[in-house]
Amino acid sequence: MAKVARVDSGVMTSQARVTMSHSAFCGLSEEHLGELAAEFAARWEARCESGRDERRHGSRKREAGAGPKHELVFVDRLLVTLVHLRTGLTHAALGVIYQVGSFTIGRAISEIRPLLAECGFAIPERPGLRLRTLEDVFAYAEAEQVTLRIDGMETQVRRPKAGRPGRRAFVSGKRKQNTIKTTTISDGQGRTLWSGATRPGRCVTGAWLRVPGRGRRCASRERP
Repeated sequence: MAKVARVDSGVMTSQARVTMSHSAFCGLSEEHLGELAAEFAARWEARCESGRDERRHGSRKREAGAGPKHELVFVDRLLVTLVHLRTGLTHAALGVIYQVGSFTIGRAISEIRPLLAECGFAIPERPGLRLRTLEDVFAYAEAEQVTLRIDGMETQVRRPKAGRPGRRAFVSGKRKQNTIKTTTISDGQGRTLWSGATRPGRCVTGAWLRVPGRGRRCASRERP
């Protein structure tokens, strides 16, 4: 039986980075991706340092750079998040590509998504206008007479730890797996206007549409 050649993990990561940075996967040009990475890097590091200070109840006691290293550097965390949002690749699939666990992928996405959300969603043919909240989306739809489409996408995740409150809420009634459900809103032409409201998989995609005053110009559709 022929022996399978072992490839250094650093080489695999570099190859994955080159592949994922292609616009077919991340949806951005090389120039735009570089600008986004430069804009977010300092803010991501500041958030990480703030979290570490909170966990250790004070400032660092060792020199910067000491302790365990990140399995994924910032650029790779940004890429897996962009690719996940654009293509719907699962945490497990992205973990195989980068040779890390699905938990590492999930944590990276949870760190980067808030940074992307703060930038808001650009509006086609309306340069300078960005939608950052649901209120912004509905106000835009009302002003421009846009019919919104509500779509739910489920992503399989690791089973929550035993004893965690609400653990069973992650079990999707449709897929019979532990999932999280992300709500995406697009216009009549299918162009994304907003994505977020991530909830455990058992939640119904259009449940929040029952709130009075919402959804008057919406068509709800859940992805199979």
